[in-house]
Amino acid sequence: MPKRILQGVVVSDKQEKTIVVKVERRFTHPLLKKTVRRSKNYHAHDEAKAYKVGDVVSIEETRPISKLKRWTVVGAEMMRGLKAR
Repeated sequence: MPKRILQGVVVSDKQEKTIVVKVERRFTHPLLKKTVRRSKNYHAHDEAKAYKVGDVVSIEETRPISKLKRWTVVGAEMMRGLKAR
């Protein structure tokens, strides 16, 4: 099975080598036919401690690293409002 890749915004970088990424998904409600936004926080492994709050990052599913961490950071889409290279 392929690894899932999600994109979200870093909401916390206070832990050692761990960031919290908020991933938002949108879907149409089946009964109301209205677009609904749902978000979920994922703990991701950041070995280099390179990402700060507000960065848009991609995370990839991996083996369990700790009780909460099952994701690693693949790369950044935008860093602190600037386009990443």
